[in-house]
Amino acid sequence: MKKLVVLFVLVGILNSHAQQKPKLVIGIVVDQMKTEYLYRFSDDFSENGFKRLMANGYTFQNTHYNYMPTYTGPGHASIFTGTTPAVHGIVGNEWFNKSLQTEMYCTDDANVVTIGDGTESEGKMSPKNLQTTTITDELKLATNFKSKVIGISLKDRGAILPAGHFADWAFWYSKTGAFISSTFYGKELPTWVTSFNNEKNYLPYLEKGWSLLKDKSVYNESLNDNNPYEGKLYKKTPFFPYNMKEMYENNDAGVLRASPFGNNLVADFAKRAIEKEGLGKDNVTDFLTMSFSSTDYIGHILGPRSIELQDTYLRLDETIADFLNYLDKSVGKDNYLLFLTADHAGAENVTYLKDNKYDVDNINTKKFEKDLSEFSVKTFGVDVVKNYSNFNLFFDRDSLTKKSLKLDAVKQAFKTFLYTQKFIKRVYTEEEILASSGADYFLNFIAKGYDPTQNGDIVILEKPGYIEYATTGTTHGTPYTYDTHVPLIFYGKGIKKGESFDKKDITQIAPTLSQLLRITYPNGTEALLLEEILKKN
Repeated sequence: MKKLVVLFVLVGILNSHAQQKPKLVIGIVVDQMKTEYLYRFSDDFSENGFKRLMANGYTFQNTHYNYMPTYTGPGHASIFTGTTPAVHGIVGNEWFNKSLQTEMYCTDDANVVTIGDGTESEGKMSPKNLQTTTITDELKLATNFKSKVIGISLKDRGAILPAGHFADWAFWYSKTGAFISSTFYGKELPTWVTSFNNEKNYLPYLEKGWSLLKDKSVYNESLNDNNPYEGKLYKKTPFFPYNMKEMYENNDAGVLRASPFGNNLVADFAKRAIEKEGLGKDNVTDFLTMSFSSTDYIGHILGPRSIELQDTYLRLDETIADFLNYLDKSVGKDNYLLFLTADHAGAENVTYLKDNKYDVDNINTKKFEKDLSEFSVKTFGVDVVKNYSNFNLFFDRDSLTKKSLKLDAVKQAFKTFLYTQKFIKRVYTEEEILASSGADYFLNFIAKGYDPTQNGDIVILEKPGYIEYATTGTTHGTPYTYDTHVPLIFYGKGIKKGESFDKKDITQIAPTLSQLLRITYPNGTEALLLEEILKKN
């Protein structure tokens, strides 16, 4: 009898321990979201979306990226690996690889093929270029692969990199209107994905068109509609309402990406994944990663002060509110843990800044590349520039050898020339980057984003406010706060209410989740934790 009592007690303890962990973790990344959007648009948010997360969760108000370049691929990789590009190897979205002497894309994989109704090139993707483990990988290892891990995004990199090496599935959106994957994950799509695709769930959004969600007077936090800082949306004048059906007929289903409804479709697909894959239905923790990409497409094309962007965030607020309600019902209010952040923020439109008397300018990349080549020919008698991309300058070793040029001398000559350019703030050689002691604030950012086997011979830093981009819309990539400052909110099981204003790094998310889940940290992380949400008092 005593043995039975002891057995029941032990089983009770084990069950209690299992119940302490969330049944489902949801990692939400909002592409190109600046922290200030939480406040600039707050008067027009509902009480049930962003405000619910902030009111009942824990908000880190001063969270930043701690490396350059601040792009989508490195951002997603850094969130989920807990380390920087110098370690995880995703040094851009696409880049020239110094060792391989070729251009590469962050999730390219020639050894896999598309599964689903996508084009041949859209599905030749996997996480093979990611050099470290993710929090999602460590969860799979910790549970002997019993946990389910699924990544979802409009973008391939937004789905693949967060889901890691051991994911059950990663799904991304094709210009055909279908969610696709690759043979890295399986031979054919799950039946429920095929059913979802056959329903053509993207069509109702396109046929409805894009009008303002609320009365136009609500959008007083933005500039006037059709202002000079906006680009055209699929050759259409940036003015409401948008005939999305016409855009679709003249292009393809990819037009959904540059509308707020791309976010809706991701949420719709995520709900179906939770239901059909049974996520959060037992005591083994599952992990769902979601990346909302439409905010990035619209930000790039129309800029951070456009009515279109504000409308997109008001609609995303409703989407998040609906998704939280769905989680409450399907998984249970006390059974899930969610965090929300962004893969990078974004700069102001340079022309807008100029028009308001800030002495900055757009950098014409093609002209800059031409200037580099002309300087090289004038100085050395040959163009030694192999490639310029992602702030990295690569030199052609064959050209150097033929002219008997010393690489160090070439670097110093280019460094001197670069400092004559008005838009250049700093110039660093590979040797200076690798010898970084952390004393130089900007060099520290560059060193954390630099892989000597992949990156360039020289890395440049442009002055604040300058961007290599068109005169309309905006972009990102620098170590300045307009690109690094992103939201970070934890919400759900085991998370107390509160906020912190201490500066935090994006790379603290993954090891903190590992600690909350009591599992091994991702293998490349520095293991700095967000202690505020770990302490019980």
